[in-house]
Amino acid sequence: MSNVARGARARARIEVTAAIKEEARRQLAAEGAAKLSLRAVARELGMVSSALYRYFPSRDDLLTALIVDAYDSLGEGAEAAHAAVADADPVRRWVAVCEGVREWALAHPHEYALIYGSPVPGYTAPETTLPAAARVGTLLIDIARDARQRAGGTQLPPLPAELRTEAERIAADLAPDLPPETVAVLVAAWAQLYGLVGFELFGQFNRLVEDREPFFRHAVTRLAQGVGLV
Repeated sequence: MSNVARGARARARIEVTAAIKEEARRQLAAEGAAKLSLRAVARELGMVSSALYRYFPSRDDLLTALIVDAYDSLGEGAEAAHAAVADADPVRRWVAVCEGVREWALAHPHEYALIYGSPVPGYTAPETTLPAAARVGTLLIDIARDARQRAGGTQLPPLPAELRTEAERIAADLAPDLPPETVAVLVAAWAQLYGLVGFELFGQFNRLVEDREPFFRHAVTRLAQGVGLV
Protein backbone atom coordinates (compact mmCIF):
# COMPACT_ATOMS: atom_id res chain seq x y z
CA MET A 1 0.00 0.00 0.00
CA SER A 2 1.38 3.39 -0.95
CA ASN A 3 2.07 6.13 1.58
CA VAL A 4 -0.69 8.20 -0.03
CA ALA A 5 -3.23 5.42 0.47
CA ARG A 6 -2.13 4.84 4.06
CA GLY A 7 -2.39 8.55 4.74
CA ALA A 8 -5.89 8.69 3.30
CA ARG A 9 -7.00 5.72 5.42
CA ALA A 10 -5.52 7.31 8.53
CA ARG A 11 -7.33 10.58 7.86
CA ALA A 12 -10.57 8.74 7.22
CA ARG A 13 -10.21 6.86 10.50
CA ILE A 14 -9.61 10.11 12.38
CA GLU A 15 -12.69 11.67 10.81
CA VAL A 16 -14.94 8.69 11.55
CA THR A 17 -13.64 8.47 15.12
CA ALA A 18 -14.39 12.17 15.63
CA ALA A 19 -17.90 11.70 14.20
CA ILE A 20 -18.56 8.76 16.53
CA LYS A 21 -17.45 10.78 19.55
CA GLU A 22 -19.51 13.78 18.53
CA GLU A 23 -22.66 11.68 18.18
CA ALA A 24 -21.90 9.99 21.51
CA ARG A 25 -21.62 13.41 23.18
CA ARG A 26 -24.97 14.35 21.68
CA GLN A 27 -26.46 11.22 23.22
CA LEU A 28 -24.85 12.05 26.56
CA ALA A 29 -26.58 15.43 26.49
CA ALA A 30 -29.93 13.91 25.53
CA GLU A 31 -30.00 10.64 27.46
CA GLY A 32 -27.11 10.58 29.95
CA ALA A 33 -24.07 8.32 30.07
CA ALA A 34 -25.96 5.32 31.45
CA LYS A 35 -28.02 5.08 28.23
CA LEU A 36 -25.13 5.47 25.80
CA SER A 37 -25.48 2.78 23.12
CA LEU A 38 -23.07 1.83 20.35
CA ARG A 39 -25.98 0.59 18.25
CA ALA A 40 -27.76 3.92 18.62
CA VAL A 41 -24.59 5.82 17.69
CA ALA A 42 -24.09 3.61 14.64
CA ARG A 43 -27.73 4.05 13.60
CA GLU A 44 -27.54 7.85 13.80
CA LEU A 45 -24.35 7.86 11.72
CA GLY A 46 -25.77 5.49 9.13
CA MET A 47 -23.24 2.79 10.03
CA VAL A 48 -23.75 -0.90 10.72
CA SER A 49 -22.82 -1.86 14.28
CA SER A 50 -20.05 -4.18 13.14
CA ALA A 51 -18.32 -1.26 11.42
CA LEU A 52 -18.46 0.90 14.54
CA TYR A 53 -16.98 -1.92 16.63
CA ARG A 54 -13.79 -1.61 14.60
CA TYR A 55 -13.33 1.82 16.16
CA PHE A 56 -14.66 1.13 19.65
CA PRO A 57 -15.01 -2.58 20.56
CA SER A 58 -17.41 -1.85 23.42
CA ARG A 59 -19.48 0.87 25.05
CA ASP A 60 -16.87 1.07 27.80
CA ASP A 61 -14.12 1.78 25.28
CA LEU A 62 -16.18 4.64 23.86
CA LEU A 63 -16.93 5.97 27.35
CA THR A 64 -13.25 5.85 28.23
CA ALA A 65 -12.36 7.85 25.12
CA LEU A 66 -15.01 10.46 25.96
CA ILE A 67 -13.80 10.66 29.56
CA VAL A 68 -10.16 11.15 28.55
CA ASP A 69 -11.21 13.82 26.04
CA ALA A 70 -13.24 15.60 28.72
CA TYR A 71 -10.41 15.54 31.26
CA ASP A 72 -7.94 16.77 28.65
CA SER A 73 -10.27 19.56 27.55
CA LEU A 74 -10.78 20.61 31.17
CA GLY A 75 -7.04 20.47 31.78
CA GLU A 76 -6.36 22.61 28.72
CA GLY A 77 -8.88 25.19 29.92
CA ALA A 78 -7.31 25.36 33.37
CA GLU A 79 -3.79 25.53 31.96
CA ALA A 80 -4.74 28.34 29.57
CA ALA A 81 -6.28 30.30 32.45
CA HIS A 82 -3.07 29.80 34.44
CA ALA A 83 -0.83 30.78 31.54
CA ALA A 84 -2.58 34.14 31.34
CA VAL A 85 -1.44 35.01 34.89
CA ALA A 86 1.70 32.87 35.13
CA ASP A 87 3.78 35.76 36.55
CA ALA A 88 1.24 36.73 39.22
CA ASP A 89 1.33 35.81 42.90
CA PRO A 90 0.36 32.27 43.94
CA VAL A 91 -3.13 33.19 45.13
CA ARG A 92 -3.99 34.88 41.82
CA ARG A 93 -2.67 31.86 39.91
CA TRP A 94 -4.70 29.48 42.08
CA VAL A 95 -7.87 31.52 41.61
CA ALA A 96 -7.29 31.68 37.85
CA VAL A 97 -7.03 27.89 37.62
CA CYS A 98 -10.22 27.47 39.65
CA GLU A 99 -12.02 30.00 37.48
CA GLY A 100 -10.81 28.14 34.41
CA VAL A 101 -12.36 24.94 35.81
CA ARG A 102 -15.66 26.70 36.47
CA GLU A 103 -15.78 28.34 33.05
CA TRP A 104 -15.10 25.03 31.32
CA ALA A 105 -17.78 23.26 33.37
CA LEU A 106 -20.40 25.89 32.58
CA ALA A 107 -19.57 25.62 28.88
CA HIS A 108 -19.51 21.78 28.90
CA PRO A 109 -22.09 20.70 31.50
CA HIS A 110 -22.71 17.22 30.10
CA GLU A 111 -19.02 16.41 29.82
CA TYR A 112 -18.50 17.72 33.36
CA ALA A 113 -21.33 15.46 34.53
CA LEU A 114 -19.63 12.53 32.80
CA ILE A 115 -16.40 12.94 34.78
CA TYR A 116 -17.69 14.41 38.06
CA GLY A 117 -21.35 13.41 38.17
CA SER A 118 -22.96 10.13 39.13
CA PRO A 119 -20.96 6.99 38.28
CA VAL A 120 -22.09 5.12 35.18
CA PRO A 121 -23.60 1.76 36.24
CA GLY A 122 -21.38 -1.13 35.24
CA TYR A 123 -18.45 1.04 34.19
CA THR A 124 -15.08 1.31 35.93
CA ALA A 125 -12.62 3.83 34.54
CA PRO A 126 -9.27 2.23 33.63
CA GLU A 127 -5.89 3.58 34.70
CA THR A 128 -5.44 5.08 31.23
CA THR A 129 -7.74 7.91 32.33
CA LEU A 130 -5.47 8.93 35.22
CA PRO A 131 -2.91 11.17 33.42
CA ALA A 132 -5.68 13.30 31.91
CA ALA A 133 -7.65 13.33 35.17
CA ALA A 134 -4.57 14.58 37.07
CA ARG A 135 -3.92 17.68 34.96
CA VAL A 136 -5.81 20.19 37.10
CA GLY A 137 -4.62 18.65 40.37
CA THR A 138 -1.02 18.69 39.16
CA LEU A 139 -1.34 22.35 38.28
CA LEU A 140 -2.64 23.22 41.76
CA ILE A 141 0.14 21.17 43.39
CA ASP A 142 2.73 23.02 41.29
CA ILE A 143 1.34 26.36 42.48
CA ALA A 144 1.53 25.23 46.10
CA ARG A 145 5.05 23.91 45.59
CA ASP A 146 6.20 27.17 44.02
CA ALA A 147 4.60 29.21 46.80
CA ARG A 148 6.33 27.09 49.43
CA GLN A 149 9.70 27.59 47.75
CA ARG A 150 9.17 31.34 47.50
CA ALA A 151 8.14 31.64 51.14
CA GLY A 152 10.86 29.37 52.43
CA GLY A 153 8.35 26.89 53.79
CA THR A 154 4.71 27.53 54.62
CA GLN A 155 3.66 26.38 58.07
CA LEU A 156 0.25 24.74 58.42
CA PRO A 157 -1.41 23.43 61.57
CA PRO A 158 -0.24 19.94 62.54
CA LEU A 159 -2.31 16.98 61.43
CA PRO A 160 -4.43 15.01 63.90
CA ALA A 161 -2.60 11.87 64.95
CA GLU A 162 -5.23 9.61 63.40
CA LEU A 163 -4.74 11.25 59.98
CA ARG A 164 -0.95 11.36 59.79
CA THR A 165 -0.37 7.87 58.36
CA GLU A 166 -2.98 8.38 55.65
CA ALA A 167 -1.66 11.88 54.84
CA GLU A 168 1.88 10.53 54.55
CA ARG A 169 0.66 7.81 52.16
CA ILE A 170 -1.18 10.37 49.99
CA ALA A 171 1.84 12.68 49.99
CA ALA A 172 4.11 9.84 48.90
CA ASP A 173 1.82 9.20 45.94
CA LEU A 174 1.09 12.78 44.87
CA ALA A 175 3.92 15.08 45.98
CA PRO A 176 6.71 13.45 48.02
CA ASP A 177 8.55 16.78 48.25
CA LEU A 178 5.67 18.49 50.09
CA PRO A 179 4.79 18.02 53.77
CA PRO A 180 1.83 15.73 54.51
CA GLU A 181 0.06 18.72 56.10
CA THR A 182 0.16 20.59 52.79
CA VAL A 183 -0.90 17.60 50.68
CA ALA A 184 -3.84 16.83 52.97
CA VAL A 185 -5.27 20.33 52.63
CA LEU A 186 -4.57 20.31 48.89
CA VAL A 187 -6.68 17.18 48.43
CA ALA A 188 -9.44 18.69 50.56
CA ALA A 189 -9.31 21.94 48.56
CA TRP A 190 -9.45 19.99 45.28
CA ALA A 191 -12.61 18.22 46.47
CA GLN A 192 -14.15 21.49 47.63
CA LEU A 193 -13.39 23.15 44.28
CA TYR A 194 -15.38 20.52 42.42
CA GLY A 195 -18.07 20.66 45.07
CA LEU A 196 -18.50 24.39 44.43
CA VAL A 197 -18.65 23.85 40.68
CA GLY A 198 -21.03 20.92 41.01
CA PHE A 199 -23.40 22.83 43.30
CA GLU A 200 -23.66 25.60 40.73
CA LEU A 201 -23.89 23.32 37.72
CA PHE A 202 -26.43 20.88 39.14
CA GLY A 203 -28.75 23.45 40.70
CA GLN A 204 -27.99 23.26 44.41
CA PHE A 205 -27.34 27.01 44.48
CA ASN A 206 -30.74 27.83 42.98
CA ARG A 207 -32.61 30.38 45.14
CA LEU A 208 -29.58 30.47 47.44
CA VAL A 209 -26.60 32.07 45.69
CA GLU A 210 -27.52 34.46 42.90
CA ASP A 211 -24.34 36.43 42.18
CA ARG A 212 -22.26 33.32 41.71
CA GLU A 213 -19.06 34.55 40.11
CA PRO A 214 -17.88 36.73 43.04
CA PHE A 215 -19.12 34.09 45.48
CA PHE A 216 -17.01 31.47 43.70
CA ARG A 217 -13.96 33.75 43.56
CA HIS A 218 -14.21 34.45 47.29
CA ALA A 219 -14.62 30.76 48.11
CA VAL A 220 -11.62 29.60 46.09
CA THR A 221 -9.51 32.44 47.46
CA ARG A 222 -10.25 31.11 50.93
CA LEU A 223 -9.24 27.66 49.72
CA ALA A 224 -5.93 29.11 48.55
CA GLN A 225 -5.36 30.67 51.95
CA GLY A 226 -6.21 27.39 53.63
CA VAL A 227 -3.51 25.69 51.56
CA GLY A 228 -1.05 28.28 52.83
CA LEU A 229 -0.80 30.53 49.77
CA VAL A 230 -0.20 34.20 50.47
